[in-house]
Amino acid sequence: MVKLVVVNRAGEAAEIEAEEGLSVMEAIRDGGFDELLALCGGCCSCATCHVHVDPAFWDQLSPMSEDENDLLDSSDKRNEFSRLSCQIKVEPAVAGLKVTIAEED
Repeated sequence: MVKLVVVNRAGEAAEIEAEEGLSVMEAIRDGGFDELLALCGGCCSCATCHVHVDPAFWDQLSPMSEDENDLLDSSDKRNEFSRLSCQIKVEPAVAGLKVTIAEED
């Protein structure tokens, strides 16, 4: 199991444990956060799993795909550390990863 830190929209942080191989979106959803809609189920087609990644972990993530970048462009809440949580894999390299659920568009 890999530990992640999730900050909800109210600013409350919670540590969750996630199984390797899942996406961060699946881990957040399974962790009981209902703010993350993830309407497309992880198919990288909606951007409702938008999170802001703690800058300390940014370089540990795999590069963003063009599709992910295009979807994030549709969000008014995008910042330089925005990612779709469905596109971040839970793996030992991201242990301790801290993400904040982005405000809803």
